[in-house]
Amino acid sequence: MDSSGTDSAKELHVGLDSATEEEYATQSKLLQEFMSIPTIDKAWIFSSDSGSQAMVAMSQANLLANKRRKFMLSAHISKDETTSYQSVNFHWAPFPVEMTGASAFVPSPSGLKLLVIRNPENESPTKFEIWSSSQLDKEFHIPQKVHGSVYLDGWFEGISWNSDETRVAYVAEEPSPPKPTFDHLGYYKKVTSSDKDIGSWKGQGDWEDEWGEAYAGKKQPALFVIDVDSGEVEHIKGVPRSISVGQVVWSPNSKGSAHYLVFAGWLGDKRKLGLKHCYNRPCAIYAVRCPEPKDDANEAFPIHNLTKSISSGFCPRFSKDGKYLLFLSAKAAVDSGAHCSTESLHKISWPSDGKLPESTNIVDVIEVVNCPDDGCFPGLYVTGLLSDPWLSDGHTLILSSYWRSCRVILSLNLISGELSRVSPNDSDFSWSVLALDGDNVVAVSSSPVSVTEIKYGKKVLDPSGKPSWHWSSIQKPIFKCSEKVTSELSSLQFKILNVPVSNVSECLTEGAKRPFEAIYVSSSKTKENGKCDPLVVVLHGGPHTVAPCSFSKQLAYLCSIGYSLLIVNYRGSLGFGEDALQSVPGKIGSQDVNDVLSAVDHAVEMGLADPSRITVLGGSHGGFLTTHLIGQAPDKFVAAAARNPVCNIASMVGITDIPDWCFFEAYGDQTHYTEAPSPEDMSLFHQISPISHISKVKTPTLFLLGTVDLRVPISNGFQYVRALKEKGVEVKALVFPNDNHSLDRPQTDYESFLNIAVWFNKYCKL
Repeated sequence: MDSSGTDSAKELHVGLDSATEEEYATQSKLLQEFMSIPTIDKAWIFSSDSGSQAMVAMSQANLLANKRRKFMLSAHISKDETTSYQSVNFHWAPFPVEMTGASAFVPSPSGLKLLVIRNPENESPTKFEIWSSSQLDKEFHIPQKVHGSVYLDGWFEGISWNSDETRVAYVAEEPSPPKPTFDHLGYYKKVTSSDKDIGSWKGQGDWEDEWGEAYAGKKQPALFVIDVDSGEVEHIKGVPRSISVGQVVWSPNSKGSAHYLVFAGWLGDKRKLGLKHCYNRPCAIYAVRCPEPKDDANEAFPIHNLTKSISSGFCPRFSKDGKYLLFLSAKAAVDSGAHCSTESLHKISWPSDGKLPESTNIVDVIEVVNCPDDGCFPGLYVTGLLSDPWLSDGHTLILSSYWRSCRVILSLNLISGELSRVSPNDSDFSWSVLALDGDNVVAVSSSPVSVTEIKYGKKVLDPSGKPSWHWSSIQKPIFKCSEKVTSELSSLQFKILNVPVSNVSECLTEGAKRPFEAIYVSSSKTKENGKCDPLVVVLHGGPHTVAPCSFSKQLAYLCSIGYSLLIVNYRGSLGFGEDALQSVPGKIGSQDVNDVLSAVDHAVEMGLADPSRITVLGGSHGGFLTTHLIGQAPDKFVAAAARNPVCNIASMVGITDIPDWCFFEAYGDQTHYTEAPSPEDMSLFHQISPISHISKVKTPTLFLLGTVDLRVPISNGFQYVRALKEKGVEVKALVFPNDNHSLDRPQTDYESFLNIAVWFNKYCKL
């Protein structure tokens, strides 16, 4: 019996020798300590007679449940006015409160009420709970026939309390049209409300388009308002089904004027192309009157397009005095075709009488920056604003934006137009605003070697009246890492490298000729033999995203087991101006590949890397670069890992949720896009894809693939894996059956980086 059990254990681990099993066991212990570090998600600050109160929403990986555990921590903020620079203390509650089963929690503007939403995982009702300071006041169950799940994705998401805290506007899935019903013989049934489903079955009905990756099953985001006293839910009429709504806010509460719901809307009448991470979808700011109890329940009020003269408008916010409506725009992305680009900020006047004009005058507040001067503002890369982003003066807007390889906090004076940096000018950390406390800023700050910390920024005025900011750390941190993690991080260091562009062409714009950046992370310990640690070249996706100089649990773990990192923000990344960003479309597979090779060579020349122990890791477009690099530079890398990589654009274009990306990045413009690619299109797609270099590949490569990926469907990675196996190249693939493109579910994230570590260790002889 004992012998049989031993044989079974051996069979379970077939292919793993005892040394490898021991390494998995050892690595998993340290990785778990990194993965258990909580994340600060949101925060709210409320003023009271006893001072400011903070609520901080946090989450932590729950590996066993394969979900993120959500919890709330509250604090009283005290300020010592006796010091020259006001010192601040956060007096945290002894323990956090776990929000079990909560999909979202949104406090009211006063902080006296808390809305908790619980989305169902099946056909059950959506639950709305209204809490006061000491108890549950109301609970409402909204059935599926009224609406489906509430949108909480950060894009369509919009949960907004009105000013007197009696109603909440939100976005939820519109009820699906009824499906055809057949009886036990297959005869079509005319269903009436009195019919029962016994002895019948549902057909599929008409197919409906969806918004692509991460929106499986989501077809029609619609606008609803709930009365928090009665629980009555109203589906806002007047919005055509061709518009998918999101990001709703209430108009200012002007006495005697109508209340409007202002929201962003995306047209999806022809085809709903993938929206996740794609800011190049045309959208506009709309307004519709919110019905009052005295109105006819069947009346549909007209919808007003407030931004007809611009191709993109989202994230609407009203100024403190209600005179202006501000909004972000990705018009540079929509007009060019890039999936993400330099943003702009605009405003329109809001009528005090609530009577909306036929047309509006859109005023540019922050315009697109093409070629920033050295050290100057590189353009706006925000993607979102706080629900209340204003200081107490009512005209100073606080926001976070990428600035080259960092994220910074900026202030904008709406009257003068002056834009200034709030986070420290000399900091290479990344900073993001969490909430505002009157004229002060509560923020988070981190670096590749420092976990996220809460910082408090105090606004101070010099003798001339010019504001500056004094930043202090919170004396009692919101969480503590394990001693092992703290010890490992204390021995790490980082710096940002400027990498010169090689082979500068005269046809390049000025901004595209300037150096790009790479973040180098390494151990600060002196090596006995003087040799460098093995290097992992880390490549972000997109290509139009950025890898900021912030804390990553996964990458910090790789550093802690003996690797240096070279995180490359090649040309085409956000944060460097529009010229540099627009230089890579039409040149993917060449310019971006050469930028990565230039960064690696630059690191080697500086003595930061051992050329015999370099690995490469990337996902999505970073995986495209990873598989390109092992083909175009077959002797450069000793091992590679690719997460949901783009390997063959020719096979991807017909099945991805973003076929327009294939055309734009291949040709450099959006005029070639069609749902029926020509043989010439397919030939170009193959030519610029990693699959075209497969004959030269010899690097051992690990693939991590999600089965329900709609952006780069799994067949793309499988084709490349099978081609490598056919060539005899060492390859390993991990397939996650319930994961999409991001591969970010806790178990998937954990298993992915555990295998990446073991894979790289094997070939770097660690």
